[in-house]
Amino acid sequence: MSEQTQFDDRPWLDPEAEPFIQVSGVTKRFGTFTAVDNVDLQIYQGELFCMLGGSGCGKTTLLRMLAGFDNPTSGSIYIDGADMTDVPPYERPVNMMFQSYALFPHMTVEQNVAYGLKRDGVDKQEILQRVEEMLKMVELSQFAKRKPHQLSGGQRQRVALARALVKRPKALLLDEPLGALDKRLRAQTQYELMNIQDQLGVTFVVVTHDQEEAMILSTRIAVMDAGKFAQIGTPTEIYESPETRFVANFIGSANMFEGRITEDSADHVVVRSSDPACEFYIDHGVSIKEGSKVWVAVRPEKIRVSVSAPENAAANQLSGTVRDVGYLGNTSTYRVQVADGQIVEVTHPNQSRPRGGKHAVDWDDVVHLSWEPSSAVVLTE
Repeated sequence: MSEQTQFDDRPWLDPEAEPFIQVSGVTKRFGTFTAVDNVDLQIYQGELFCMLGGSGCGKTTLLRMLAGFDNPTSGSIYIDGADMTDVPPYERPVNMMFQSYALFPHMTVEQNVAYGLKRDGVDKQEILQRVEEMLKMVELSQFAKRKPHQLSGGQRQRVALARALVKRPKALLLDEPLGALDKRLRAQTQYELMNIQDQLGVTFVVVTHDQEEAMILSTRIAVMDAGKFAQIGTPTEIYESPETRFVANFIGSANMFEGRITEDSADHVVVRSSDPACEFYIDHGVSIKEGSKVWVAVRPEKIRVSVSAPENAAANQLSGTVRDVGYLGNTSTYRVQVADGQIVEVTHPNQSRPRGGKHAVDWDDVVHLSWEPSSAVVLTE
């Protein structure tokens, strides 16, 4: 495999790759409130990049600055090598799709899609051709003569997407694009959005508060908190190797065990928990001094649960009592209270039907928990 081929799907790892969108030291203040706080960001051509965070974290403000609707208080924004920091929205090579879709109710589907091209003075015949191509791509050709109120939520979303893409922007900015859809339709539309982006090769920058949506859609995710990026990485990196407790808890859920480093080597760490009888062994180093306070994070699905006691005492073992059971069909969730009073959440796949309606693990059972050294992550903050 050539070095170039190696970086084709991960250009952010290529030291010679030029970012398509570059944000440098951008800050945005509204009076005394800092919405975006001195952030740096590089997004590469063809990425489907998600900015993820809770309400008020600054993600939409940053998206609006990329679109040109807000200007940074300080810092610079480059798109395709050109300084766009003070360039108005209509002169930027990007388009924005809003959460509300903002369709014109008195226009048909094809009129809505054609609107931007008409405003730009594009030739009539070219408009017809481009609108036809775009409606075919989003599978709405048969609805061309309908008006927005005659469409489902998912169909209106695709009309808005077609209208944004028909102008052939170099990047499309999407603000909570699936937020108005119900859960089932949102799941279906996520894959449609990915397929359209893949066909066109346009850079997508998506703002969302939905962790699952970001994990499914994106090549990379930027987790945002209080105007800063807490971590930027692929969905796998963010989930499996969170860098802070905030990220570990924001993406999915994690059990946090507080303790002190008793041994730190290049290939493993030993942590003594607040329970003197419990020790954690993790198969990666953290390069901090012994005695430092840390947290051991373990995802619920990484933990094994058994009503049988282990044959030998070892690290990464806990015992406790089941206080709650949540049956979700394909999985069950157990909330287990361990010796020091902490509640540990465990997710277990239901791979076989329960006999006589009784589950293998039930309320008030004493159970034993364990996990592999590779399943935990040591966090210092």
